Amino acid sequence: MPSVSRRYAGGKSRFDRPSGRADEELAGPVILMVSGGADSTALLVLAATSTLDIDDGRGPARIARERLHVLHVNHRLRGIDAEEDEEFVRDLAARYGIPCTIRRVDVAELAARTGDNVENAGRAVRYEEAARLAGELSRELGTPSSAARILTAHTANDRAETFFMNAIRGTGASGLSSIPRRRNRIVRPLLDRTHEELCDLLRMRGIVWREDDTNADTRYLRAYVRHELMPVVERRNPRVTASLATTCDILSDEDAYLTSVAARALRDLTRREAEGLLVLDAARLAALDVAIARRVVRAALLAVSPEARLEARHIAGTLRAVAAGEGSLTVPLAVDVRVEHGLLLLRARCDAPAPPAVWLEVPGRVELADGRILTARVRKVPVGSDVEARARAHALEWAGESVLLDAKAAGVDPLRGGRLWVDGLHPGDVLCPLGMHGQSKKVSDLLSEARVPLEERAGVPVVRTSPTGSVVWVAPVRADERARCTPATKWLLELTISES
Repeated sequence: MPSVSRRYAGGKSRFDRPSGRADEELAGPVILMVSGGADSTALLVLAATSTLDIDDGRGPARIARERLHVLHVNHRLRGIDAEEDEEFVRDLAARYGIPCTIRRVDVAELAARTGDNVENAGRAVRYEEAARLAGELSRELGTPSSAARILTAHTANDRAETFFMNAIRGTGASGLSSIPRRRNRIVRPLLDRTHEELCDLLRMRGIVWREDDTNADTRYLRAYVRHELMPVVERRNPRVTASLATTCDILSDEDAYLTSVAARALRDLTRREAEGLLVLDAARLAALDVAIARRVVRAALLAVSPEARLEARHIAGTLRAVAAGEGSLTVPLAVDVRVEHGLLLLRARCDAPAPPAVWLEVPGRVELADGRILTARVRKVPVGSDVEARARAHALEWAGESVLLDAKAAGVDPLRGGRLWVDGLHPGDVLCPLGMHGQSKKVSDLLSEARVPLEERAGVPVVRTSPTGSVVWVAPVRADERARCTPATKWLLELTISES
């Protein structure tokens, strides 16, 4: 958990409500995300002394001081500079009588743990901490969390830079819309102002701000766009920032409309919905205009796995499978996609618990990682019985979850006992599936034909004669033909997988 400190100005409760209008009394907290740089410093100053449009229906208006609250997230990336940034923000908030919360998070350690880059990890942390604080303050104030506002200091310059950054990476209309003016509770009231205008405002008021040296490091894409690309573009068009702001607004409006159309289409196409699973009508999806179909697929994938990092190739691959009427692909670390029988199945990936690598004594039992029990025992074939028919009837009765095999053929001595090896699927595993008359097949292909989801295959237990021996049973999918019962079978090996 991140460390937290709060400081409140004055002797009043931060939620002493004004005696004025009822709508102000019911309004939620307004959180100012302040790093200490020029833009966020200006945001704090303007929120405390001027009017801002926070998209609450009032247009540009003064924000009741009792609603304001500053949040500063110390990423612990810049040593003493980060500590000085924190102190600067705390003092500035106190100067204007605004409560301040400090959250400290080791972003470098977080990025290393998650495999993300530091820039993305830091951004995610800031918004997570803002959302958490908004919830806390809303509960204390007794207002719905939807009434809270989280204000960021993004400017017209940030919007232009983000446009080029997304274009360089490759994106669609949503990415080219750049930074939206509002997304849920997050509002960006400074998008129509430039960084230079805000710096001038602070200079006129004699207010200093903090500079982050990493902003000049062009190894970061934003810094590269800011210091290398934007000056070149501005020489061609000095008003490019304003021009791109208009372009982004147009794209944003059109993107919002297409998104609403796609949302309706997704609802119409949904045939089944469960936790981590979405099933769509593939034929009707294939009939949609490609511009809407792309958005439907994107929305569906994110509905199944909100953390999925989608790329254009994942959307295109899904639509190719839909057009072909069959196929599968995997969105890395996110979703398994499969088209079959006229349906598009999207399933969130999860790591199935792998079976233990252990000896199974015969007779004996082992508990699997998912809690199921695998048991083994030997039985003498009754005199005069049709052992083959008995084995077939047993398999049907148990729906494949228990099998009768020839003990000796499976490598078990019926008189002295024995043992079998149980573990998971190995690359290149093959068996001769029971009923295929000795024809060999890869176990991975067998699982695919049995429609075992990709994310569950690692958890399928495989019973072998030894750690390096042949496969006896892929439980509960198929036994090996070479261990089947024959008229010569004298001793039965019964293998059963069951709930504990």
